[in-house]
Amino acid sequence: MSQLKLGIPKGSLEKATLSLFAQAGWDIQLRSRNYFPSINDPEISCALVRSQEMAPYVANGTLDLGLTGHDWILETQADVVEISELVYSKSSDQPCRWVLVVPQDSPIQSIEDLQGKKISTELVGFTKRYLAERGIDAEVEFSWGATEAKVVEGLVDAVVEITETGSTIKAHGLRIVCDLLHTETRLISNRAALADPVKKAKIEQIALMLQSALMARRKVALKLNAPQERLEEIVAILPSLHAPTVSHLYDQQWLAIETVVDCGITRSLIPQLKAMGAEGILEYELRKMA
Repeated sequence: MSQLKLGIPKGSLEKATLSLFAQAGWDIQLRSRNYFPSINDPEISCALVRSQEMAPYVANGTLDLGLTGHDWILETQADVVEISELVYSKSSDQPCRWVLVVPQDSPIQSIEDLQGKKISTELVGFTKRYLAERGIDAEVEFSWGATEAKVVEGLVDAVVEITETGSTIKAHGLRIVCDLLHTETRLISNRAALADPVKKAKIEQIALMLQSALMARRKVALKLNAPQERLEEIVAILPSLHAPTVSHLYDQQWLAIETVVDCGITRSLIPQLKAMGAEGILEYELRKMA
């Protein structure tokens, strides 16, 4: 088949995307001053593309497949097919937010207070449509960067900016008025690529493996030995997809138990298991989970 043309988001999502693909089984290597990374799959060719430009390139067929934020799909209104939602970001696996930001002492307390105001943002198209849908007439200008500084310096009344935790905004002495949009990364394709059976199968493979890698990040495997007489009460507190795997040890009075749980509960679960007589408790990370 002709190679599947894959767009890798350049910039803040770049490192996280390469890490996700590596976990999914694809080793993508950047080349110095080159926008075409190598990949350990002869059926795929890669290109580094800014997230803001990804959807139009996928829509017009320059790329068959790409990863970009849902925000930039809405911003460009490109005709793409959203294959899969991939919740990951540069520093956490949480969706990002586009928020309305003003100085601490600003009289603006709600979105309605933007009537007649001046706003700066990279997300111009979406912001204009958002305000128009609510009957708010405000001037929205494009920001080439350092967006927060514009409101700090009094150049605009407010900014619409992306954030994960809001900590940087607070550090600059600013205040979040409200959220306009929650966004996460989407795997997108165009209709022509999906109409090709061979490319469609490759796209489905990539989507499955990326989702498997992300699911594995939220889970851990637990292995432990448990006394036979405590089996029922131990199994009762062990979450699993169906039921824990239980097998006898050489000593028939003891059992080996294995299961998969959410990584956030082990700090309370392991002490409970220990108190019930479990021994040799092991927690280990997963690479993929389908």
